[in-house]
Amino acid sequence: MIVDPLAVVLLIGVFALSLLLRIPVALGLAISALSTALYLGIPLPLIGQQMTNGLLSFPLLAIPLFILAGEIMGAGGISRRLIDFANLFIGRLRGGMALLNVISSTFFGGISGSAVADTSSIGSVMVPVMRRTGYDAKFSVGVTISSSIQGVLIPPSHNMIIYALAAGGGVSIGALFMAGILPGLLLGAVLLVTTYILARRRKYPKGERIPRGKAPRVVWEGTLGLLTPVIILGGVITGIFTATESAAIACVWALFVAMVVYRELTFKGLVRVLANSMRTLAVVLFLIASAGAFGYLLTVLHIPAALTAGLTGVSENPIVLLLLINLLLLALGAIMDMAPLILIATPILLPVATSIGMDPIQFGIMLMLNLGIGLITPPVGGVLFVGAAIGRTTIEDATRGVLPFYVPMVVVLLAITFVPGLSLWLPSVLNL
Repeated sequence: MIVDPLAVVLLIGVFALSLLLRIPVALGLAISALSTALYLGIPLPLIGQQMTNGLLSFPLLAIPLFILAGEIMGAGGISRRLIDFANLFIGRLRGGMALLNVISSTFFGGISGSAVADTSSIGSVMVPVMRRTGYDAKFSVGVTISSSIQGVLIPPSHNMIIYALAAGGGVSIGALFMAGILPGLLLGAVLLVTTYILARRRKYPKGERIPRGKAPRVVWEGTLGLLTPVIILGGVITGIFTATESAAIACVWALFVAMVVYRELTFKGLVRVLANSMRTLAVVLFLIASAGAFGYLLTVLHIPAALTAGLTGVSENPIVLLLLINLLLLALGAIMDMAPLILIATPILLPVATSIGMDPIQFGIMLMLNLGIGLITPPVGGVLFVGAAIGRTTIEDATRGVLPFYVPMVVVLLAITFVPGLSLWLPSVLNL
């Protein structure tokens, strides 16, 4: 039972009001937590302690390192080389540039781990080329932002690390990484089929074949970039290093490839990369700290337990409960950014999912895709806005462009939800 209903109204109400006033999410979480603590008479130093406790975690160190590795690879010319590499497998198929876009996102998703980074890097190259070669702006943006969602599933994904922390530290990051591979590849395959069908129906042009003489260089340069996720996952699977240590090694490899092999990242460019990484990191860390205080008050007020009882009171059927959780996450994902929603929703909904027998790892993958779809859904879809800006089109047109891809993404979401083996088979085989 909820301890103090008025405190719950205050906690949720102040946060909701901050969103309406367009106050940054991290600041809104902190304001709502502090105001509720004052009402309940909880000492403010205790709230500060909860904020700092959320940052005192060794696995958390992987987040800034993965952010830095993604920035280095993005600025070092990796996206263009991955596009050329993927083009070798596409040849001159109908809609080749669109298919190339999806495959490039699959490769880049395994390096950046970020849908926004994927859209920015791949989209800035692919969207202008697609428009010049006969694709309309809506479709070009739609396929770019839809395929970028692979980045939240295909490891390494820093959002998975945030989920592991929000789940209380009892979920293996390595297992989460492995669990995202098959769902991520399935999503990519479904998007490829959808893209090919649309390309044939709309008679989009065929792709361009890379000259045979350039193929060896394209393979060599593309493989160097793709070694980043191979090194990360190989080290984690074999136990040579942890996920956090793999992030540091990824940074070293990324620097070597971008500065020594590709020679596209200069020391001046490295300064910009570090500055961008620090800006992103400052937002993420403040968000985690604020969410720590917010989550503490959720527990004090017994909100997770009350929601669990409420949902199970609606129905005891696991299928119905999982559908309700998915609908709730899809709705929340459309109005909130991904990282804060992971921190808020995990302690509330994970107990509900585990109470009906869902594994925390499977729930994590389901959560990732739900909120990934939210990234391309108006009114607050961050990736949707980035894609519209890159494609120089309106949010309305970008939304129309992504509409055909919602159905296949939801199909994959339902498969993840109701087929546990899709997420759990690989971690179990690898004993993670």
